[in-house]
Amino acid sequence: MTDSLAPERRSWNMSRIRGKDTKPEIAVRKALHAAGYRFRLHVKELPGKPDIVLPKWKTVVFVHGCFWHSHDGCKDATIPKTKTEWWVEKLAKNKIRDTLNCEALVRAGWHILIVWECSFKQSSEFSDIERFKEIASGFIVNGSDVFEISYHNMTSSNVLCNKKAR
Repeated sequence: MTDSLAPERRSWNMSRIRGKDTKPEIAVRKALHAAGYRFRLHVKELPGKPDIVLPKWKTVVFVHGCFWHSHDGCKDATIPKTKTEWWVEKLAKNKIRDTLNCEALVRAGWHILIVWECSFKQSSEFSDIERFKEIASGFIVNGSDVFEISYHNMTSSNVLCNKKAR
């Protein structure tokens, strides 16, 4: 299947995709702020430059786009039909980089909350901001090494980050 857009137009479209201050990220920030948490944004000194850093709680939050971070089992994480080999390689590298950053953060003593973009879709129980605040607050206060919130599940994750890295 060929792309319906000219290469120049596709390039322009792709250049407009934001890496920070996305709608899901802003929703997470608003929920955390409303719950009384204060944080820093995009701290360059930490591996992976987390979207949100709660230094008091030694917790970082990544708000992952399902496509860009290859969210397993998510319908939004499909491989494009054009330049398939290139996309498979690119998305695999993203996933490897996420894992390495996660392991480095855990070794440094940080707790990691991963919020997937799909968790804020209409049909998700987490689209209710109060429910999200409750779940996120529980993790931040009680903490485990890595916790994921997505449309599909909430899990303490051993898959994304190898806890033996400590």
